[in-house]
Amino acid sequence: MTLTSVLNIWLEWLERERRSSPKTCEAYARDVKVWLGFLDDRSCPMDQFDRHHARAFLGFLSDKNMAPTSIARMLSSIRNYYRFAMREQYVSNIDLSPLKAPRAKAPLPKSVAAPDIKDMFRCIKELGQPAWKEARDIAVLTLIYGTGLRISEALSLTRGDAPFGDWLRITGKGGKMRDIPVLDIVRATTDHWLSLSPASDDPKAPLFIANRGGALHPRAVQRLVETLRYRLGLDNHTTPHALRHAFATHMLAGGGDLRAIQALLGHASLSTTQRYTHVDEQALTDIHRATHPRAKS
Repeated sequence: MTLTSVLNIWLEWLERERRSSPKTCEAYARDVKVWLGFLDDRSCPMDQFDRHHARAFLGFLSDKNMAPTSIARMLSSIRNYYRFAMREQYVSNIDLSPLKAPRAKAPLPKSVAAPDIKDMFRCIKELGQPAWKEARDIAVLTLIYGTGLRISEALSLTRGDAPFGDWLRITGKGGKMRDIPVLDIVRATTDHWLSLSPASDDPKAPLFIANRGGALHPRAVQRLVETLRYRLGLDNHTTPHALRHAFATHMLAGGGDLRAIQALLGHASLSTTQRYTHVDEQALTDIHRATHPRAKS
């Protein structure tokens, strides 16, 4: 039995056993047929390809300007096809390691411009909320933008963590602790929230509470930012996490040290910080010219 015949058996199995939709099966068939046609054009038996064929195939797809995500999907289809053929013993064991997609570059998170952030705080005051809710919303977004905390870290703070001093100790991912300096504006907005908060003074109680008294949920903060985004006509990437990215981006644009920003964000790898602190080339050029000794000679 040829592997082309096995393709039809596999597609029938997908539809019958895996309940795959006709559209999904069509996509799988299209992906595998591209691969089988590629091998056939090079007179390579379908079960005797090697890493050279796989590399040539990647080049073939790249020449067609196929997106990395589409290439990864196609290779996944091909691997699944071969796994089925081996499991059903239509072919002997085949090394599928060459059919591994190159690691796709992680997309760069997008920041929020400082004027837009200022407009977001202004817009909160125009929502017509009770004073305590307005104070809470301003405090939590100021905290995220002013310290670079993850939303989960900001909402995990308890009443015992406030009022803030000059430094705030955070337990981040993996239980790693880090100390973050607290800006005056962060301290002031949090103090204002505390002065109006109907929440318990129990040190173990959440610092930020929901409308019904429980701990404020991340989704509530996301909905708040969605409302502000809609009212102000901001880009869809304007999210609470984008404020964390803005913290890092604006610090770097202002000449902040990359290692210091890494420590503040709680990143284990500097490469992660470099991705999060992507700024426009002109800003980097200006910083380079202003700080590099040879640029002043």
